[in-house]
Amino acid sequence: MAVDTSPRSTTWTFVDGEWLAGNPPLIGPTSHAMWLGSTVFDGARWFDGIAPDLDLHCQRVNRSAEALGLKPTMSAEEIEGLAWEGVKKFDGKTAIYVKPMYWGEHGSWSVVAVDPESTRFALCLFEAPMGNGHAGSSLTLSPFRRPTLECMPTDAKAGCLYPNNARILNEARSRGFDNALVRDMLGNIAETGSSNIFMVKDGVVFTPAANRTFLAGITRSRVMGLLSEAGFEVIETSLTMADFEGADEIFTSGNYSKVLPVTRLEQRELQAGPVTAKARDLYMDWAHATERE
Repeated sequence: MAVDTSPRSTTWTFVDGEWLAGNPPLIGPTSHAMWLGSTVFDGARWFDGIAPDLDLHCQRVNRSAEALGLKPTMSAEEIEGLAWEGVKKFDGKTAIYVKPMYWGEHGSWSVVAVDPESTRFALCLFEAPMGNGHAGSSLTLSPFRRPTLECMPTDAKAGCLYPNNARILNEARSRGFDNALVRDMLGNIAETGSSNIFMVKDGVVFTPAANRTFLAGITRSRVMGLLSEAGFEVIETSLTMADFEGADEIFTSGNYSKVLPVTRLEQRELQAGPVTAKARDLYMDWAHATERE
């Protein structure tokens, strides 16, 4: 029985100069991306008529392409303009995920190495409701770890990194948890399986130092800046599982759902605390205010 390849929600994709509805077939069995993984992407969000930090996401996808040996074919400004064009194809009632992508079509001097001149671009937008900012998630400690830059292209938002994230999430779910804290090769906490991580102790906000084993996200940076401007002490440092076990609050940041509380770590119940709520409020207030300017 053939697999249904239709998208799970209303979807529009810009590729080769035109907008196509649904899930157009773009990668063939001989495409470099299909069998050798030369793909990068980024993800921005549109909701309530706004697209926070869309420009930064468009800039980052080009940096990711270069880090993977691809050749960006669109300027960040062109991608941003196309994104706003694509938003108009939706009814404006549901939040949208904005996903610019590059991939390689052919190999270069070696079949394994991608030919940068064969780089292709697509911009995919699809409906994806925002997560409930008050809904808590549960975390465990993953047995899997984040690679280093010497092992994988951790300086890119590359598709080849995500099978590791998938096994992190699947293993956590098999044990009854929503997500997992993931360590780097030195044993320090780096992130979760799908987001950046923060903890609060005695009113001070801590987050793992960006050591190039994980993607230090755009939303992470924005939240850190907003909390600092609001008078909170925000510290990037090496953090262990023991640090998180003793935390007063834990919350995550990421483009998909922005700021979300953690309400259980292993068997310890946690409150969706005031600093977490403040972080989300600060982000949403900033996002809406920026659009009004």
